Amino acid sequence: MKFSLFAVVAATCAAPTAAEFFLKEQFNDDGWTSRWTESSTWKPKAEMGTWKHTAGQWYGDENDKGIQTSEDARFYGISAPLDKPFVSGDKPLVIQYSVKHEQNLDCGGAYIKLLPGGDKFDSAGFGGDTPYAIMFGPDVCGTSNKKTHVIIHYDKKDDNLLIKREVGTETDDLTHLYSFVLSPDNTFQVYIDGKSVKKGSLEEHFDFLPAKEIKDPDASKPADWVDEAQIPDPEDVKPEGYDDIPEELPDPDASKPDDWDDEDDGEWEAPMIDNPEYMGPWSPKMIDNPDYKGPWEHPKIPNPEYEYDADMYKVCKDGCTHVGFEIWQVKTGTLFDDIIVTDSYEEAEAFAAETFFKKKDGEKTMYDEAMEKQQAEDEAMDDDYMGEMGDFDMDGMMGDEF
Repeated sequence: MKFSLFAVVAATCAAPTAAEFFLKEQFNDDGWTSRWTESSTWKPKAEMGTWKHTAGQWYGDENDKGIQTSEDARFYGISAPLDKPFVSGDKPLVIQYSVKHEQNLDCGGAYIKLLPGGDKFDSAGFGGDTPYAIMFGPDVCGTSNKKTHVIIHYDKKDDNLLIKREVGTETDDLTHLYSFVLSPDNTFQVYIDGKSVKKGSLEEHFDFLPAKEIKDPDASKPADWVDEAQIPDPEDVKPEGYDDIPEELPDPDASKPDDWDDEDDGEWEAPMIDNPEYMGPWSPKMIDNPDYKGPWEHPKIPNPEYEYDADMYKVCKDGCTHVGFEIWQVKTGTLFDDIIVTDSYEEAEAFAAETFFKKKDGEKTMYDEAMEKQQAEDEAMDDDYMGEMGDFDMDGMMGDEF
């Protein structure tokens, strides 16, 4: 069989590029400790918490484990190298992992970081000051701060850029899946439990670039510009005697009490009440200003400092080599699992189907049963307490003197 050169070239161009996996971590073997390094020099040992390898209190599969924070009011740091560096190019960056807060989280982070560093990466010292490319995931503290961090490092500003409009987060006690996609067309998308919750352009949602337009520095509001929409009516005149109306007047329905003694109590005066005819200080009514020109708008000009950057998405242009968690938690119990770093959201979806979505229904059933059992135990304890109170000898406690 013969093929034309054109057919061969066309077939080659049409063939899809295989997805690459830079990390897949499910923590389902004891060897996870050889892949992950706990931070040991970031904070004093007494301030650092330890990680527990567990499926948690409720789960879809007791043999499917993750790593969980285990001590209250501690810092936690842990990192692992990618299987191979991710270098920003013509394919997306996809980061996905699952989080479960079993402790009714009141204050603590649960975000993941994608990190550069290569062979010089300091795993032992990895912490809050370690440079990163992406910081992504939930953070909760109090009732007002409940969000999913989306923070991107931008080399040209040497700054970590926060998303302008906050992304919400899940705060219940069940596992949730967080996914972040950064694309070569300078767009991003955030998914929670497989549903898109935020997407758009990097330029619009982050402060990568200066404004396209700025106020014209040579323009100013004309001195004769009229921006008062209304003016006092020149024909409105204060009624005669208006200022003579008192604010209060004696209550006409009041009368001197029968037992009032003028010698002992003084001259009786009726209490004062608001005068229904008093209208307050007079002011002329307002009318539309015939000279009103509307709000003055400062004219704008193109910003000479604006220049579009087609490489905003290239957070790993020199290669990202590690992922890690560095967090503070007041109340412990957050469990991380099923981490994937890839260049295909479709592959991340397939991984989620094999992990998160496969386990979530069983976990919810076990959780509901645990909550029902806890509620029954609490109600039984309340009944026992009330019974003990009913048997309490109040007469004996009061003593013989009563």
